[in-house]
Amino acid sequence: MIKKLLKNKVFKGVIIAVLCACLLGGVTVVGINAYMISYANKYILTEEDLKSEEFDCIMVLGAGLWDGEPSPMLQERLDFSLVAFETGCADKMLMSGDHGREEYDEVNKMKDVAIENGVPSDNIFMDHAGFSTYESMYRARDIFQVEKMVIVTQEYHLYRAVYNARKLGIDAYGFAADRLEYPVYNDVREAMARIKDFFYCVFEPEPTYLGDPISIHASGSLTDDKVRL
Repeated sequence: MIKKLLKNKVFKGVIIAVLCACLLGGVTVVGINAYMISYANKYILTEEDLKSEEFDCIMVLGAGLWDGEPSPMLQERLDFSLVAFETGCADKMLMSGDHGREEYDEVNKMKDVAIENGVPSDNIFMDHAGFSTYESMYRARDIFQVEKMVIVTQEYHLYRAVYNARKLGIDAYGFAADRLEYPVYNDVREAMARIKDFFYCVFEPEPTYLGDPISIHASGSLTDDKVRL
């Protein structure tokens, strides 16, 4: 049966087409990932670099809550954002994460942590609709009117974040939060996410929510949705 199928020209054509498609798909994945990493790598800064730079803000990207507290990944991002803040490279912070439900609120917890570590409340902005890396960058540009910023996240994620921001017109740089080790599947998932965001940056679909502008140069209290004592 198999021998007969292999002799069938139509079947052989289908097999060749499938193999070519798989090969093309593999080359596309590898090529886009290599391009994005190469493009963004030169914009990743060290702590020493930050001391001689000035930014509109330090952006921290959400990474989940565990029982209402920052996940280890998010806590690492917050810790490194405070390191960046201490360099004096920016006096504003932009917490961008998921607050799409009343019972799930990344950004207020992120702001609470920054306040507890000495950052003035008015200097901290919250993007309540930062549902994805792409949407966070789009909203930073269109809602918060950010022109230049440093993004804090893990290095494997930083390439995509910086790439997205720069392709959307923001003069963006990265500061890697890399103290912990993460499982390999994070890299696999990120490789696929880079493909998605590569095309998002080409076609620029609008994020889930937009709204009225709130300049990063105003007061962070404009983004508050609860009373702070």
